[in-house]
Amino acid sequence: MMLTPVHRFRDIERKPEYLQPEKCVPPPSHASLGTMWFIRDGCGIACAVVTWMLVFYADFVVLLVMLVPSRDYVYSVINGTLFNTLAFLALASHFRAMLTDPGAVPKGNATKEFIESLQLKPGQVVYKCPKCCSIKPDRAHHCSVCKRCIRKMDHHCPWVNNCVGENNQKYFVLFTMYIALISLHALIMVGFHFLYCFEEDWTKCSSFSPPTTVILLILLCFEALLFLIFTSVMFGTQVHSICTDETGIERLKNQKPTWERTSGWEGMKLAFGGAFSLGWFNPFSNMNCKSPAPAEAVAAAPASAIMTQEEIEQFLARDVAIQVFHE
Repeated sequence: MMLTPVHRFRDIERKPEYLQPEKCVPPPSHASLGTMWFIRDGCGIACAVVTWMLVFYADFVVLLVMLVPSRDYVYSVINGTLFNTLAFLALASHFRAMLTDPGAVPKGNATKEFIESLQLKPGQVVYKCPKCCSIKPDRAHHCSVCKRCIRKMDHHCPWVNNCVGENNQKYFVLFTMYIALISLHALIMVGFHFLYCFEEDWTKCSSFSPPTTVILLILLCFEALLFLIFTSVMFGTQVHSICTDETGIERLKNQKPTWERTSGWEGMKLAFGGAFSLGWFNPFSNMNCKSPAPAEAVAAAPASAIMTQEEIEQFLARDVAIQVFHE
């Protein structure tokens, strides 16, 4: 039985220990799959905490430095409500992006029983990750931080302490969009407040002393400008990836598509979980995406082409029974 070469693999390991399915630890039982997804990475946790603190700092300056001392009650109520609503949606999107399974492939499923259940055709190639001992579906990549293979992995973002993948890309897009909006809103309010303070007495335009007010406003202006540029670029990059059906990793690798592209508006509907509606902008709505089941990592073959038990044993015993490539 010959295995057809595939241009995507970069290295083939011959007879290492981790190619033997009996060395793999079986995947966890279904009872343990309902646990909350959270990556225990010190750098990612620190970045996530800093993100929340920066949003709270912006809210503090907007409310206590600019809006509360304002004499225009309507202006303060409208802008305070708008800013806090956008800030709440940004943090909610960040929370969902951080705690949603991005599309992790079951760990340790590269077992003899699982490979048999795939009903492989003679000459068909499957990919195994030597790091998490799992059969990799097409377009899955291993993340060294999450220590898992992630379906349609775009990148690992320390600011959300998680990978951006098939199941949480919507929440990451919403997070970047809402952060960009509150940054723009804060910049506009800072500009108006500076004009107001120049026209009026500085001691009357803020509850704080003039030097403190200036320092707080400049810091907020710098923060808002920095994050407006950063999140706007990330938002545009993510929307482009969705519309072209090409992840960031695939674009960096200049990988030729071996999948049927779902691009344009159809890609947006798939990523956001249905036809256009207000639910697209709601970080609390589920996406209703149909993710491929683990057993669908390799398409089933017609009954006439299914490998026999003897062929499977030979397949597992071959030097290149499973092709391994390092991320």
